[in-house]
Amino acid sequence: MSESPIIAIARQWFDAFNAHDLAKLLALYANDAAHYSPKLKVRNPETNGLIIGKDALRLWWKDSFERLPSLKYAPQQFIADEHKVFMEYIRYVDGEENMTVGEVLEIKDGLIIASRVYHS
Repeated sequence: MSESPIIAIARQWFDAFNAHDLAKLLALYANDAAHYSPKLKVRNPETNGLIIGKDALRLWWKDSFERLPSLKYAPQQFIADEHKVFMEYIRYVDGEENMTVGEVLEIKDGLIIASRVYHS
C-alpha cells in the first residue's frame, strides 16, 4: 500500500523544517495559510498566537532557526484523512528539555492552508 499524499506532504514538511530550509518549507504552504502556535503567542503576544501568510511564516521560522540553531523535530506518528494530518513529534533543542508536540496540517489542492500546534 502506498503512502497517502497527505502524509507525503507531512514528511516533506519535516525534511524541510529539519534542514532549516525556508524556501522548501514555504513552498508547501498556500500564500494565505494560517498558522497558530502557543509559542507564537508567548514570543509575539500581539499575534494572539495566529499569523497569516507566507511573509509572516518566513519571519517566524527565520527567527526560530536563528535563535535555535539546534532545533529539530523527530516525527513519532501521523494520523490522516483526505484533508488533514495530525503529526506527533518530539522537539529537540540543545540545552532545553525535550517536548512532545502535536500539530495538525490542513491541506487543500496539495498545499497547507492551515496549521495548528499543540503542546503544554
